[in-house]
Amino acid sequence: MYLTEEQLSIYKNKGFLLLSEYFSRTEVEIMKAELSALSTENSPKKILEKDGKTIRSLHGSHSNNDVFNCLTRHPFIVEPAMQIVGNQVYIYQFKVNLKAAFTGDIWKWHQDYIYWRKEDGMQRPQVVNAMCLLDDMNEFNGPLFLIPGSHKEEMIDITADNPRVKNTNTNSSGDNPAWVSSFSANLKYSLSQELVVDLVSKYGITFIKAVAGSVLFFDSNIVHASSNNISPFGRSTVIITYNSIENIPLPVQNPRPDFLVSKDYRPVTPLARNALSQFSRIKL
Repeated sequence: MYLTEEQLSIYKNKGFLLLSEYFSRTEVEIMKAELSALSTENSPKKILEKDGKTIRSLHGSHSNNDVFNCLTRHPFIVEPAMQIVGNQVYIYQFKVNLKAAFTGDIWKWHQDYIYWRKEDGMQRPQVVNAMCLLDDMNEFNGPLFLIPGSHKEEMIDITADNPRVKNTNTNSSGDNPAWVSSFSANLKYSLSQELVVDLVSKYGITFIKAVAGSVLFFDSNIVHASSNNISPFGRSTVIITYNSIENIPLPVQNPRPDFLVSKDYRPVTPLARNALSQFSRIKL
């Protein structure tokens, strides 16, 4: 399903595009059914909140889960990604963010591309994020906040937060590797309050309110954040990052694990539109 010229224009100007109720309720339930099994795995792919027990995110699940592998190749996501990037794409990163009811913590104001540039050697921001909502996102459960148009500032080059400050998030194996700071509540390249004030004064601020099954495409340089979730409504999202096959990262020292930064550069071939429905007979 390709985007219209109007939709592409909205994405270019705002830095994001929301497509409401993109996937059916049945397709959403098929995907949500996979989260329970993935959440019980004791794996470095699983990041915990500061309390050491609440799951914050799951990474690289598409590599060993048929449903999420199918989602990464769904034409509703892949075809718009190719339009936005302007080329064939490969899966650069896959993660599930779980903002648990009452205990889901904040994501500070940040841009994504600075991590990929400085940590992974990505040459250009010729990349796009596709966020699929598996729960309703509303004003109560820590929605995604965006500064529309802030991607026009390009990458805001800031220094990393003090590396000597201990990161209280861990993965489920109990380790605290350096890369965890890219996914913790104490983000490595978070923006200062003063800078956020300036950006909001210039561009304004908004948040995403949408039902489960909606998809948000957003630019790697748009400034975004989310508040903690003190509501009884959990919210889970799948975020697939597609990179151009002509934008392969350069080699870096101490590369991050493959489940965070894929080394599989094969172009994604879109599946049929009903690709997820094949799992309904099995999962539901």
